[in-house]
Amino acid sequence: MKRIAVMASGSGSNFESIVNTSKAKNSSYEVALLFSDQPAAYALERAKQLGVESVTFLPKNYPDKMAYEADLLALLIRYRIDFIALAGYMRLIGPTLLHRFDGDIVNIHPSLLPQFPGLDAIQQAIDAGVDETGVTIHYIDAGIDTGPIIEQEAVAINPEDSYETVKKKVQRVEHRLYPQTLAKLLRGDETIAKTSVN
Repeated sequence: MKRIAVMASGSGSNFESIVNTSKAKNSSYEVALLFSDQPAAYALERAKQLGVESVTFLPKNYPDKMAYEADLLALLIRYRIDFIALAGYMRLIGPTLLHRFDGDIVNIHPSLLPQFPGLDAIQQAIDAGVDETGVTIHYIDAGIDTGPIIEQEAVAINPEDSYETVKKKVQRVEHRLYPQTLAKLLRGDETIAKTSVN
């Protein structure tokens, strides 16, 4: 069984869905660690409630990104982590982690990439006047939401929708699609083409 770390900066709702799915009898993974770069993140409280070990430290307490990621890498090695799932982790992954976990870091993004990368993708979609957005799960590379796409699912934006109603629809898809995709990846029973979205 694969040991995964979830990295989150916010409320941790995707983290919770991943943990709950991992508790199924035939699960291909266990969530061994939650890491947050935000000591006040509600994800840490969720980890406590779910019985998952958690660690937090602040990047600003380090002289540079390399030093921060060196400590983060040491933490992941100490917990014998095989795979990393980003779930609202609001920092670019640097070369220290990319080198060690090449092909073993995935992220979830609330749009149909390559549309609307970066921050506040739901608002970007609403502002653009499109009739659908969605959810993308993709591998991490050195760019911002540019890694190869693994899975996508569309979410309709209706004329009467507000930001909050679109967000709720997107989150419903996220909470189902992310753990399902992780299970497939970590079982190794599905070959997923790594086609770049660049």
